[in-house]
Amino acid sequence: MARFTSDDDAGAEGRALGEALSALRRERGLSQAEAGQRIGMTSQGWGLYEAGKRPGLFRPDVQRRLTGALDATPEDLALLVGAAPAPQPKPVSDGLQARGRAFESPPVSERRRLQLSTDDLAPWAAAGTVLEYAPGRWPRRDQGCVIEMDDGSLRARLYVRSDETELVVRGAGALLTIERIPRARARAVGAVVARLDE
Repeated sequence: MARFTSDDDAGAEGRALGEALSALRRERGLSQAEAGQRIGMTSQGWGLYEAGKRPGLFRPDVQRRLTGALDATPEDLALLVGAAPAPQPKPVSDGLQARGRAFESPPVSERRRLQLSTDDLAPWAAAGTVLEYAPGRWPRRDQGCVIEMDDGSLRARLYVRSDETELVVRGAGALLTIERIPRARARAVGAVVARLDE
């Protein structure tokens, strides 16, 4: 990022970064609440970044965390602002390190596939459709997901919502059928990132 000569310049750059973050979020069709939920942040907290009212938006680690929640990169953010991307900090090679709590998208190599054997999710996806999903990536509302149950079985569903006690999904026998799955029974949830039709 460029060096600032005054608080006005820093404020203008913060607003530009916030507007770029907002544009990335809108391109993905997410609300501030949905984007914030992906990284454990409230919609108000996310909104402060978009308004340029949080100085942390200049930090590369914060940019990686926020853009990662949008399946984007700090470079995408910088392109929208028209500036060079923030320099990446060099990792420290000695001592104990923690990964941090930043949202990270699973690499393509960690994605898995599941072929549907029923038409329970039609017309969204019919029997024979292969769903590619990313374990650990939380789905958005009405996005497909694959749930790994505590007995090892996999359930392909459309995500509706969740709370501390249950997952609410559609597609158990018919697309409009609501199913409530206790959180204790769901070992893992992965968002569907691609549908591959035969």
